[in-house]
Amino acid sequence: MTTGKLVRDRIPELISAEGRKPIVSKLTGAALLSALYDKLAEEHEELLTAESAEEKCEEIADVIEVLIGIATQYGFEEAEVMDSVARKREERGGFADGVFYEGDER
Repeated sequence: MTTGKLVRDRIPELISAEGRKPIVSKLTGAALLSALYDKLAEEHEELLTAESAEEKCEEIADVIEVLIGIATQYGFEEAEVMDSVARKREERGGFADGVFYEGDER
């Protein structure tokens, strides 16, 4: 027997279209938030092990989708989060340049 996991909303529909009968339940509250954090760890691991550029892109998309789910649980809309991303990037920059802070000169 397999252990359940959080899946994208349309997965049961896609499983049913294959003629299978998925068993699902709906998580809410703390249980959903916990499952989202577990899913984030799962997607992080899949991103680390993805080999092709296409696989990396797909896993990055999954990580972003999980983060949006987490944000929603804290009461934030996707647009609010993206506004915060843009504001912080404008104020402090992003991470694309690989700047690594090693401390201050003595």
